[in-house]
This record gives sequence, structure tokens and C-alpha cells, in this order.
Amino acid sequence: MNFQKIGFIGLGLIGGSIAEKIKSNDPSTKLYASANRSSTVAEAYRAGLIENSEPLSPSDFSDCDLIFLCAPVESNLAYLRRLKPVIKENCCITDVGSTKSQIHEEVIRLGMEKNFIGGHPMTGSEKTGLANANERLLENAYYIITPTAATPESDIAQFRAFVSSLGSIPLILSYETHDYATAAISHLPHMIAFSLVNLVRQSDTADETLKTIAAGGFKDITRIASSSPVMWQNICSSNRRQLLLLMDRYMEMFQKLREDIAGDRTEALIDCFTAAKDYRDSFAVPGVRSADRCYELFVDLADETGGIATIAIILAFQQISIKNIGIIHNREFEDGVLRIAFYDEEALVHAQELLLRHSYVIHRR
Repeated sequence: MNFQKIGFIGLGLIGGSIAEKIKSNDPSTKLYASANRSSTVAEAYRAGLIENSEPLSPSDFSDCDLIFLCAPVESNLAYLRRLKPVIKENCCITDVGSTKSQIHEEVIRLGMEKNFIGGHPMTGSEKTGLANANERLLENAYYIITPTAATPESDIAQFRAFVSSLGSIPLILSYETHDYATAAISHLPHMIAFSLVNLVRQSDTADETLKTIAAGGFKDITRIASSSPVMWQNICSSNRRQLLLLMDRYMEMFQKLREDIAGDRTEALIDCFTAAKDYRDSFAVPGVRSADRCYELFVDLADETGGIATIAIILAFQQISIKNIGIIHNREFEDGVLRIAFYDEEALVHAQELLLRHSYVIHRR
């Protein structure tokens, strides 16, 4: 697979980030794109990211070696049908959708299995659009690859190498396994976050007391509720069976938890919380990074002029790059805390050692 001409149908956060990384790796690669808004295409053209200044039709991608489908799942199915008669024989089509069964079933129905390799970069943000794209978005993120039954092993190996070149960690799964796994670790948590935010919204007082005092824990587990409503409606539709299965299991567990609380069953509650804590604590130190789930620490901040600047100077002197920095006003720590996010774990560890040597109090979560 020699991808010299690459097309993007959809150029939002994920598509734009992939395009930026490809261009950074090899500026000679020719990229072409279409999008719902012509302004997005114009913006990408002005930035030197793509070759075309106007949106393209599917037939304009006929000479591409690789085509990324980065539109909503339902739209990607329609684009597949329009691309089938125009692509060249050895063209590879992939997608970045977070559900896989629907598109694989359509690929099989269309007889396009030799031309398709499913993909899902396990990264993202509640922020959307090309303006928020970042070539580092995919770094250290799992990138799930879902080949078809007809995908040649050599093509799988080459596509896996391509994914690695984006800075991601390739993981090959069947599309069925992918949809079950993402329903559990992504889709169900989003449903819980949406429901929890709506519960607090409906339960809030007239002067918005709940909203005002919402602390770090609540904000952490509901951050994903800021994601695109349209995208999540599409996900619910395309992964309905697996999501409903896991929602039923979750409601059974939640009902059991309610009964244990109502019955003041101390041991049962401790067992439940301990099992969850032990399993959560067994997760690896973050190797998967998204735009907002990066490597971070929290530093107790003295209430004095120049406190933030001093910390920034200490880190800058050691050439440690900061991705994001800000004061946390409402969170579980008692005192004022400065949140510092880094691009990788090496920088995080180095910064922690350095700040400890300067007698700062460090918190990790």
C-alpha cells in the first residue's frame, strides 16, 4: 500500500487530525477532501492541508490510493455505495466510525470486502471541527483495525504499519468484538453521562446551586456529555443491539446497588466498591491519550503573586513542554490546585520529580 493520494470524506476533528499528521510525516503526500460545509474545505486549502479549494463529489476520488470515510455512520454507508463504481481496483477504503457492524455488513452486501479495512481511532474530544484538529491527537491512542474476511494479510500488515506511522497503537479485532467492547467502555458511559447531567439539570434549584458547586468528580465523569448530540444519536442507532444489552446489565447492577444501600448491607457495599476500586486501579498508566485525557498532575498552589509563573519557569528551564495549565476552583482537594497537563508520560514523570525537589505538593489521580 503506497498511499500517495489520500481522500477524506468529512474533515472534522478526527479526519483533520489524521490529515495533519499525514502531511507532517510526508509533505509530498497529496490530500483531497470533501465536507458538508464548503468553508471547511476552503479553510483546509488555505492552510495548505489539501489540494482542492472546493468540495468534491465521490467521483473525484477515483484516483485515490486510500479514502477515509469520516462522516457520521449513516452517511458513510451512502458514500460507500457512491464510491463503489468509481474507485480503482487497488484502492483501500477505511472509516473512523466508533461502530463497525453496520458498515461491515454494507461492505459485504456491496461486495467490497477486498477494498475495505475498518478503523476506529480511540481518541477524541468534546470539541469538534477542523479548527480543533491536532496532529498529536492520535499519539499513543489505540487505533482499532477491523479487516474483512477477504482482506489479504499483506494489506493488513501494511495498514497496521500506516496506523503506527500516525503515532497510534494498532489493535486488530473483528467488527463484532469491536462493537461489544466499545459499547461497554465508551457508548454506555456516554449514556450514563448524558443521563446524569440531565438528572442534575432537572433537579437543580432556581438559583442553580447544583450547577454552581459541581466539583471535580462530577465534571470528570460528565465531561463526555459535551460531545456532539447528532454523532451520539447515530451511534445509538448503529450499535443499538450491543448498547441495549449492556444497558440492561448495568441497570441490573445499579438496582442491586440500590437494594444494598436501602438495606444498609455494609459488607455488600464494601465488596462492590472494593471490586471496582481494585479493577480500576489495575488499569495501566495512561497509554491512550485523547485531546483532554492527557498526562496530568495537580500541584498545591500558594496564594501569592507569581506562583504560576514560578512553576512554569521551573519546567521551561528543563525544556518540559506544557500542554495545558489552569487553576482548579471546585474539586476534591481542600486547597487551591494547579492542573498541569503534558503531552507524554516522560514529561509528566520528569515534571513531577522536578517539582517535588522544589518542595511542591503533588497530587496524581
